[in-house]
Amino acid sequence: MCFKKDIIQMTTTIKFRMNPGDEELSPKKAHHDDAAYDVRASVDAVLHAGKVGLVPTGMYLELPEGFEAQIRPRSGLALKHGISVLNSPGTIDAGYRGEVRVILLNTSGADFPVKRGDRIAQMVIQKLPEIELVRVEELSESKRGAGGFGSTGVG
Repeated sequence: MCFKKDIIQMTTTIKFRMNPGDEELSPKKAHHDDAAYDVRASVDAVLHAGKVGLVPTGMYLELPEGFEAQIRPRSGLALKHGISVLNSPGTIDAGYRGEVRVILLNTSGADFPVKRGDRIAQMVIQKLPEIELVRVEELSESKRGAGGFGSTGVG
């Protein structure tokens, strides 16, 4: 016997605006089932070899309280050109209303041109769980304990 569960889809509205003239750079998903929105550069720039650059997007977000946006690297840029988001993932808090800018790192040995409209990062928007941190004198034991930083012998 097969039971079909009713799935209730709840949509959260996220407001955003673009700088005048940057409307075509609005964040978009390449496919309807993608997890992330493509984020585009709003200017031409050069990321010099081994250097960090701050690239504007022309985008401003109004996230509801209890949500965050994460700016993450694009796998193709990382693999093919050594371009990554330095503080990955970069967090955009609900209270921030400034322009979303992306901190890119060029890990390669060659300068990398960024053209206006290039997809430079991806953005995932998530609801945050309600958390209460409780200070205690002792923590429970676990199998792993304090082992970290390669303690399993891998990496």
